[in-house]
This record gives sequence, C-alpha cells and structure tokens, in this order.
Amino acid sequence: MQPRTSNRLILVSSCLLGLKTRYDATDNYSQAVVDFLTRQKLTPIPVCPEQLGGLPTPRPKCWFNHGDGKTTLENKGSLCDEHGNNPTMAFIHGAEETLKIARMTNCRMAILQQRSPSCGSESIYLNAALTKGIGVTTALLKENGLEIFGDDNLPVENR
Repeated sequence: MQPRTSNRLILVSSCLLGLKTRYDATDNYSQAVVDFLTRQKLTPIPVCPEQLGGLPTPRPKCWFNHGDGKTTLENKGSLCDEHGNNPTMAFIHGAEETLKIARMTNCRMAILQQRSPSCGSESIYLNAALTKGIGVTTALLKENGLEIFGDDNLPVENR
C-alpha cells in the first residue's frame, strides 16, 4: 500500500518517537519508524491517546476485559487496569482527542504502537493475553477514514 498524504503530516504514537509516554514511563523508540518518516519526508504529529484521555504517566497497565476497540466504541466492550479499575471512558476520550488532532492537521494516515489498548492495529491484550483485535483509537481513526499502520507493519514505500 502506498502512503497517501498530501500535506506530509502523519500521526505517530509518541512512544515510537522516543517520548516516554508508555504506561510505565518508558518509550518504544523505533528506528525503523524514524527512518521511514525521513525517507518519505513526512512530519510526525506525536500523539499519546492515553495521555490525551487524561490518564497519568506512569499509569497502571490496561487491557480489554471484553471485546476490543471496535466493540468498545459500540458500547459492547470495556477495559480494565491491573488494579481492577475501569478506564474505558478515558480511552474513548483519548481516541476522540486524537481524531480532533488528525482533523486539525489533515492527517490521513497514522503509524501506531502495536498491541496497545489504544493504538493496536492488529493485536491487543484481552484479559492479559495477546489476541487479534484493534485498539480504541485505531478503531475510531479507521472509522473516520484514516489509514492505520502498526510499528511492525509500515506502509510500502514509493520506489
């Protein structure tokens, strides 16, 4: 798939760019993502949906206890954290704020952190077990026409 962005801006999970926004206040820096952005002359718009949703950093580890991001947006899924709290509304709010940023910047594509309850584009944790599914932010962005790629599944570049 060819990247399609007219304004050269792209949403990128901030942890992939080296910002310490993960739940445990570390990053998931990806040289492959940075190299891709450089080669494609794309300007990243860093986003962390959990922070945008009001969750602190560090924060308790979260996963889906029912469904995934798509079913959560349909009010049929939910999340929990390692202490048994329900952060579902914070994840939905973060997804909505991320969509606002995409619209403000006219981003039509995103590279997001795989396996995240917000950003996972192919796999997420359900009851602490890795399974096929998508995160809340990924579901909302896809629903609104953005192309989503995981950090381990970057778009095919123009050659």
